[in-house]
Amino acid sequence: MKHIAVYVRVSSKSQDTASQEPDLKRWLAAQPEGSPVVWYSDNFTGKTMDRPGMGKLLHAVAHGDVATVACWRLDRLGRTAKGLTALFEDLAKAKVNLVSLKDGLDLSTPAGRLMANVLASVAAYETEIRAERVLAGQAVAHASGKRWGGSQVGRLLHVTPEQVAVVQRMHAEGAKIAGIGRAVRLSRPTIYRLVRQFNTVV
Repeated sequence: MKHIAVYVRVSSKSQDTASQEPDLKRWLAAQPEGSPVVWYSDNFTGKTMDRPGMGKLLHAVAHGDVATVACWRLDRLGRTAKGLTALFEDLAKAKVNLVSLKDGLDLSTPAGRLMANVLASVAAYETEIRAERVLAGQAVAHASGKRWGGSQVGRLLHVTPEQVAVVQRMHAEGAKIAGIGRAVRLSRPTIYRLVRQFNTVV
């Protein structure tokens, strides 16, 4: 018997899915009694579709085990237009419906498929905006003479956009602070400051 696949995702191990689960559980309670349900989850960035939980979900879809995929919001499935569009095509070929609670999305209709592609572009746009906010925050900090990390007194560290991008990616993938610092040659206090900024714009 095909099951309802519920997918939840957060970007890092410091976050949890508690805000997504209540709405999804209420939606499940309204489904026909006896419908099998399987939960899939990831603690991983949405910029790539190559995630453990997503991999298991796609495997189940490919084997014809899934009737409907439900998520809290579309950006939980992914944050790139390319990745989401490919996912929509895979679901449509397998005749699997997609329900996004917060977006009011139902992939079983032509209007729903059109809306899905529009929302995929919006999700990608929001990801770019968040990255710009982080860089803007860094620029303001440097302009105001803010000191970064544990360097010697009077020395200002310069954090490049490339370093910010690497820190953001490694943090989302669950890397340890010390390892991130070694990779980008920044102190641990500096990495912690960057991570706090990421969390304020997620």
